[in-house]
Amino acid sequence: MSATAESSAKARESSAMRPAPAPGPRCIVITGASSGLGAGLARSYAQPGRVLALIGRNTERLTAVGEACRHAGATVHLATLDVADAVAVVAWLRAFDAAEPVDLLIANAGLSSGTGPDRQPEGMATALAVVRTNLLGVMHTVEPLLPAMLTRGHGHIAVVASVAAYRGLPDSPAYCASKAGVLAYGESLRAALEPRGISVSVIVPGFFTSPMSQRFVGNKLFLTTNENAVERVRRGLQRRARRIVFPRRLAWLLRAADLLPAWLGDRIMRAASFHIVPANGCATRP
Repeated sequence: MSATAESSAKARESSAMRPAPAPGPRCIVITGASSGLGAGLARSYAQPGRVLALIGRNTERLTAVGEACRHAGATVHLATLDVADAVAVVAWLRAFDAAEPVDLLIANAGLSSGTGPDRQPEGMATALAVVRTNLLGVMHTVEPLLPAMLTRGHGHIAVVASVAAYRGLPDSPAYCASKAGVLAYGESLRAALEPRGISVSVIVPGFFTSPMSQRFVGNKLFLTTNENAVERVRRGLQRRARRIVFPRRLAWLLRAADLLPAWLGDRIMRAASFHIVPANGCATRP
């Protein structure tokens, strides 16, 4: 074999050994990636040729998720950050995007809170912590990446709200308010950014098995598994769905309750009472 032919053969062999580009988004950022939906999505997206940036507060759990994703062939970057910390999150995301342009952002980090068994108010500290993480944390994650996405003329943003955004629940006022804010923020972004090449998906889940739902004491209507939730979200994101809502029956029930006279809707909501078991003071942070 000539030297030229041998060199060509080695080049073809080297090319064949390199991982092929992953179908779909190449570089994905996921917040709240250390447990629940975020961890499930990270594992689901992990494959050769894909870059994953995983953000969470629990270093031990985040590391375990990262190792599983690396084992599946993905290139993984981990950041132990609190999305409520605007300065740290903005700096990290801008630096990361400069090195690895982000194709898909999934702003998933969140925490839950609510009244206790005695039905006492949540309190100022708890309510503010929920809003800072669930609503402001989404903004801290989305806004730093928007300028570069707009310059590139493409990108995909997904924000995780909740069916609780459709109707205020008397046992979880701060959580409902924060998720209603995320819903409105995502809908507003989509209307503004879609004509400029940026897709926005608003994810509106109900109950699914997760550390957060385990702390919910009450009737979990239409509860599904975390695996099913991951699959539903993946399918929706693959087709760049504008809204990913599940289970639809629960969403329609809450939207219908909001259309009733206020006194009747309030009575129905009070009948479906629940409470949240405190964790680390007030909430679970993925």
